[in-house]
Amino acid sequence: AEIAAMRGALPALRQVFAVGAAAVGAVPLDDVITRGAAHPAPPAGTQATDSFLHLYTSGTTASPKGVAVTYNHFLSNARMCAELLGITANDRMLCVAPFTHLYGLYGFELGLSAGASTCLLPMFTPPDLAQALGRMKPTVLLAGPAHIAACLQQGLFMGLDLSSLRIAIVSGSTVPPALSAAFEELLPNGRVLQAWGMTELQFGACSRRGDSREIRFGGIGRATPGAELRIAEAAGAAMPHGTEGELQVRGCSVFSGYVRNPEATHASFTADGWFRTGDLGVMDAAGNVRLTGRLKELINRGAIKINPVDVEVAIAAHPAVAQVAIAPMPDAVLGERACCFILPRDGQALDLDALREYLGAQGIAKLLWPERLELVAEMPMTPTRKIQKAELVRRLLAAHPEIGR
Repeated sequence: AEIAAMRGALPALRQVFAVGAAAVGAVPLDDVITRGAAHPAPPAGTQATDSFLHLYTSGTTASPKGVAVTYNHFLSNARMCAELLGITANDRMLCVAPFTHLYGLYGFELGLSAGASTCLLPMFTPPDLAQALGRMKPTVLLAGPAHIAACLQQGLFMGLDLSSLRIAIVSGSTVPPALSAAFEELLPNGRVLQAWGMTELQFGACSRRGDSREIRFGGIGRATPGAELRIAEAAGAAMPHGTEGELQVRGCSVFSGYVRNPEATHASFTADGWFRTGDLGVMDAAGNVRLTGRLKELINRGAIKINPVDVEVAIAAHPAVAQVAIAPMPDAVLGERACCFILPRDGQALDLDALREYLGAQGIAKLLWPERLELVAEMPMTPTRKIQKAELVRRLLAAHPEIGR
């Protein structure tokens, strides 16, 4: 009632809902739930193609760019993907990512489009996530690999009743197959899926609950409803199945351009209208995609392009490693060399010789071995828990200005 009485001082306030007892000037929330009160009218002139939100790209390899999200782009993709994943009003959604970025907002929209409940996690810490899973019993979890890895490494899922989970979507960065397998072993009724998306297009691909473990653990699945995917070469021509190239997408959820940045917009679309994601991948005959790296993260060592993703996956399985990232460092002779940044597990030690010996035992070609090892006390992360490789290299060069000279 006090808030409703403040309407005169709050000209933008259109509706007030009362929880519990009735209040003058407010709509009882019980009426909305049980009888379906009329929704407040949208502002005059609002169109489905209007921008209602500005999101910014994560900025892992470059400066963040503004994306004007329209109602059509965002909400239609969530509605179709909720149906694809079988999310209903009986589900309880828990998204670990913050609501200030696409992943967190998208998880909320998935639930909202199906009438599902949303479980709130005020801030991520491994113990808080484990406690939330045990207390709120969500049926659908959306998280990043770093969230799951931290809990697994600390043993926080052991002994926890995770029987409520039927879907666990792990997305946001490279997901090691061993991580998906270890987590799924703890889900008596659940399946671990991968999804792939970007601020520019929401969810563009995902695996399905009925897919094999090989598909669900080894890649991002196939195109979501309303999206088309292709693997293309630098010149823009589509490439045959099983060939590595750039993952490109078009469809009803793809944005129209960056905010006040026509140069970046022009560079991001092909002449025939496909959005250039910058992700490298391979597609099989059924349309399932396995990501193999990022164009901007390839290491150009003497004109030989080195993709670090498979090496990162191998190193991530080392018992002394908590997190790993391989990034290009400048070199005066070859242009770039590979530097491996490792956050070691507590009490563990590792040097470059031991790391190379391990990679050799794993069958990794010597050409792909990192040429420098940096142990770090923490990994710089974006709010959506992606490792900022550009920041790692910046810190390396600040501490060692002689590199590359």
